[in-house]
Amino acid sequence: MDKNKPLVSINIPVFKCEKYILRCLESVKKQTYTNFEIVLVNDCTPDKSMDIIKDFIKENPILDIKIIEHDQNSGLSVVRNSGINASFGEYIFFLDSDDEIIENCIELLLNNAIQTNAQIMVAQNRWINTFDNTTKDFGFPTNAAKNIYNNRLEIFSVYSNGGFPSSSWNKLIKRDFILKNKIYFIPGLYAQDELWFFHLLLKADSLAVIDDITYLYYLHGESVIFNRTKKNFENFLTILEYFTEAYKNEKNNILKQLIKNKIILFKEMVLIMQWKAIKDKDYLKNNIARMQKLTKLDFTDYFSSAYSAHLKKKNFLQNIPSSLATKIFIYRFER
Repeated sequence: MDKNKPLVSINIPVFKCEKYILRCLESVKKQTYTNFEIVLVNDCTPDKSMDIIKDFIKENPILDIKIIEHDQNSGLSVVRNSGINASFGEYIFFLDSDDEIIENCIELLLNNAIQTNAQIMVAQNRWINTFDNTTKDFGFPTNAAKNIYNNRLEIFSVYSNGGFPSSSWNKLIKRDFILKNKIYFIPGLYAQDELWFFHLLLKADSLAVIDDITYLYYLHGESVIFNRTKKNFENFLTILEYFTEAYKNEKNNILKQLIKNKIILFKEMVLIMQWKAIKDKDYLKNNIARMQKLTKLDFTDYFSSAYSAHLKKKNFLQNIPSSLATKIFIYRFER
């Protein structure tokens, strides 16, 4: 029956995921919506992941599964781009190989897509903490006042204030929208989702939200969230440079304000994550100084109602002399 409905391409990266890939694939197999293809991109995984996948394919010949093989390890950004280009679905859904989706995940999102005709569909997620076997609903929450948005400025306003999680996964996206606007992942970045979603929402005119939890995000020892190094934070600074470039090139004054708002909040988030992961005072001071060269509020912005008093305070504390800014940041964080 689903064959008369849109094809959905479920993109899954394959690299060092032998512990998790079967669980991931089984969750896709159980979907109540059946008109989907599974696009697996092998980024030269050195473990037994591909053996597990090949066995799964043999045991499930009815499933539409394609494997894209990379000639060399290229990183997750290139993997995602390969998946986009290899997909034939009207919609693309990104699923990480160490996670899983609930049985009606695709059905819920696809029905919402058909009803709203939105370019992007966003749902909620649940964290599964494997360290203490606990769960947390809305780990990366969507905090939006409405379920349907049909205005680019309104969408970006919600995003710039942290209303939408910046992950690529757990979102159903029209493939033509991605291709038409050439919204690809930037190779070499560790936090590639953050920049890709920024570029996505710079172009999005419609977005719909469902409140259902459809995605199970697993926290384990190999999760990126627990393994951030200086190299990761250098990537965050690179992302800020892309944000700044977008701000400079943007012609719409309201969107420029929203990008500036996003940049200031993103700076704060990066500094907090950095201090949590690497309590290096000199490195923190150096990054604050580097951030001060990027987009920030100017003098006249402090008299504008476009920016909240909370944001103005953050911007002020980010841009005082870096030695003092570092001391105040550590004091505020540690108290």
